[in-house]
Amino acid sequence: MSVDELAAAYDVERPRLVRVAYAILGSHAEAEDVVADCWLRLVAAHEREPVRDVPAWATVVVARAALDTLRSARVRRETYVGPWLPEPLVGAQPDEAATPEDRVSLDESVRYALLVVLEQLTPAERTAWVLHDVFEMPFAEVAAAVGRTPEAVRQLARRARDHVAAATPRVSVDPRTHDQVLGAFLTAAMGGDLAGLVRLLDPSVVLTSDGGGVVSAARRPVVGPDKVARFVAGIARRDGEVRLVEVNGRTGLALYREGRLYSVASLTVDGELVTRVDIVLAPDKLAAVSSALDGPG
Repeated sequence: MSVDELAAAYDVERPRLVRVAYAILGSHAEAEDVVADCWLRLVAAHEREPVRDVPAWATVVVARAALDTLRSARVRRETYVGPWLPEPLVGAQPDEAATPEDRVSLDESVRYALLVVLEQLTPAERTAWVLHDVFEMPFAEVAAAVGRTPEAVRQLARRARDHVAAATPRVSVDPRTHDQVLGAFLTAAMGGDLAGLVRLLDPSVVLTSDGGGVVSAARRPVVGPDKVARFVAGIARRDGEVRLVEVNGRTGLALYREGRLYSVASLTVDGELVTRVDIVLAPDKLAAVSSALDGPG
């Protein structure tokens, strides 16, 4: 296999490899860096001994590199100011002529609510669960990526699976229902309807805002319908333009102030109630988002 053929094979795998790294890291920028670096590793390895199975080789190496990056990132996040939220993947405003079912969304591996839950796992648990439960890798290959025995990664994946099941929505919500709840939420917020907002919020609703210590944000999660409703209403009273955008495959909100992207919000819906509101305000996490929304096309 020539270098050009190797590059073509890697390019085919690149989108999946980025999803693997992003699901492990919660940062699309870091995921792309990992995948780019692993291309150089692939070339070097191929020069030593031909790589016959590029997808399998690349998946293990990307996962191992993402795990190492996550371990380093966890140390940095311990000193992060306020809550740390994953970097959102944001697309342009949905086509209003299309039904929610017609819109192409990202697969379940990168749903924003899931990424938030994965932050509560250890790096090894997260990697084992992502590789086995989401990307269906055999435990022997997961073990090679994580650096544990197959039985050890089996236990890691089981613990992670139990945690994910306990922390993610109990009811699978289709895109149409999600959009209806979000529309009612936005209408109530913009209209200052506190009672209407409270009715849409789960009794255990949590709002988390990530300002990265650079812009003003709640330093701790806001818990409970009354407090969350008042917090959201306070945001809505400020000047700004709200746009519908795709956040990790589901409709979310982007707030603009003075023509510049100020924040991105993702709502998690369970049944017909909002269980989580996650607001990203950190400028470094919004830089790529702003380019995607305001750039050509």
